Amino acid sequence: MTIASTSRDLLLLNGPNLGTLGTREPGIYGTTTLAEVEESVAELLARAGYGLRSEQHDGEGELIRALHKHRDTAAAIVNPGALMIAGWSLRDALADYPAPWAEVHISNVWARESFRHNSVVSPLAVGVIAGFGTHGYELAAEALVRRLETAAQGTAK
Repeated sequence: MTIASTSRDLLLLNGPNLGTLGTREPGIYGTTTLAEVEESVAELLARAGYGLRSEQHDGEGELIRALHKHRDTAAAIVNPGALMIAGWSLRDALADYPAPWAEVHISNVWARESFRHNSVVSPLAVGVIAGFGTHGYELAAEALVRRLETAAQGTAK
C-alpha cells in the first residue's frame, strides 16, 4: 500500500552487523563505512531535493521501532542483513510501512551460501538490488526518487 507522504525524507534502515561496515569481512563487504554510505546517499538525495533519515540496529525489535517511528517518510532503503532469511516480525512491519521501499544487499546473496537464497521480505519490496557493493544504496536511492517523482506527476505504474 502506498500513501501520500508529507515528508521529503527517505529512510535508510540497516540491520544486524551493518554498523561494522568497513572492517567486517572487507573481501565481501568492502572497506566503505556505514557513515560513508549515509553521506553519499544523503548527498545524492539532497541534489534531488530530498533528505535522509538513517538508522542501524542489530536487533529486530529496534528495526521495527525505527520503521514505526519513520512511517511519515516518502520511501525507504532497507538492508535487513541476515534478517531477510527469518525476520518474520520485520517482514510484518515492512508490510505495514505505507511507502515504497527497496531492499539492498551489498553482496550478491544468491551467489553465496544456499541459506541466503530465500528472503521473507523481498516479495514486499518494490525492488531488490544486490551485488553492487555499497553503490547499491545509491542505486536504490536513485530508483526510489524516480518512482516518487513519477508518482507525483501522476504517471506511476
